[in-house]
Amino acid sequence: MIFENTGLDGLRSDLAYLDESAEKAGFVRWQWEYYRATYDYKIEDSKSKNEYFLRINTRVIEGKLEKPDTILSVEAVYIGRATFPHGLEYESEIPAPVMSLANEKIKQLKELLEA
Repeated sequence: MIFENTGLDGLRSDLAYLDESAEKAGFVRWQWEYYRATYDYKIEDSKSKNEYFLRINTRVIEGKLEKPDTILSVEAVYIGRATFPHGLEYESEIPAPVMSLANEKIKQLKELLEA
C-alpha cells in the first residue's frame, strides 16, 4: 500500500541528516546502492503475529551514497506484509493498529526532517 499526502514525498535531506533522523524514528537503512536507499521500520501485529515493513524510498539528487553530504529526495512511502523468505506483499489489508503506528512514524520522521 502506498501512502499518499504524507508530506515526505519530494522532501530533500543530506544523507548524514537523513540517516540520523531515520534512526531516531526507529528506521533502519537496509537497502542501498549508489543512487538509491530505502529506510524500513518493522511493525509486528500482536494479533496475527505478521510482520509489516513501513518503507521510505529515496533517490540521490546530488552526489553518491556513503558520502555524508549527498542529497537525497524521498520518492515514496509504502507498507507491506513480510513474506518468506524475502519480500513484501502489498495487496493484503493492513490491520488498524499497524496503520496507526505507521502513520505515527511517518509524522515523526517528517517532523525530524523538517527541524
